[in-house]
Amino acid sequence: SLAHIELNAVNLALDIVWRFDDMPADFYREWIVVAKEESCHFGLLHAHLQTMGFTYGDFPAHNGLWEMAERTRDDLLARLALVPRTLEARGLDAAPLIRDKLQRVGDERGAAILEVILRDEIGHVATGNRWYRWLCARRGLDPLSCYAELAERHRAPRLRAPFNLEARRAAGFDERELAVLLAD
Repeated sequence: SLAHIELNAVNLALDIVWRFDDMPADFYREWIVVAKEESCHFGLLHAHLQTMGFTYGDFPAHNGLWEMAERTRDDLLARLALVPRTLEARGLDAAPLIRDKLQRVGDERGAAILEVILRDEIGHVATGNRWYRWLCARRGLDPLSCYAELAERHRAPRLRAPFNLEARRAAGFDERELAVLLAD
C-alpha cells in the first residue's frame, strides 16, 4: 500500500507540472524535485518488499490520491489544497505510527524507510502549502475559508486525529489552520 501511494505521488507531481501552465518557473522546478524524491521513496519500498519475497503489485491498494487528482484536474488551487495539503499531509500524521509498528515487529529497515519518507514529505507538503498560499494571495482569497470551501466542493475526506502537529508546523501549516483541524 505504501509503495502504491509513493508511485501515485510520483505521478501526481509530474501531472501538476504537465497539467497546469502559467506558473512561475520555480513552481515547476520544485514539483520536479518532489517527483524525484517520491520516485526514490517508491524505489526504497519496492526494494524492501523484494527482500521479503514480494514485489509491487502483489497486494491490493487504494487509489485515493489519484481519485482526488481526477476531481481537481481542472483547478490548480483545489489540487494544491486537497492533494499535498490534505491527503499527503495525512502521511505526516500516519508515518510515525506506521514506523513504530514496524519497529515493534522487528522491521528496522522498513522503519528507517519511513523516517526518510517522513523527512521528505514535510518538504513536499511545504511545497503544496507555499504554492497554495501564493495562489490565494494572487486571487485575494483567505486561505482558511477557501480551503474549507474547496474541501467541501471536492468531497475531501474528513481528517481525524491523531495529528503530527510538529511535522505539520514544519510543513508550513499555521496555528489558525491547526486550531481548525483540532476543533473538528
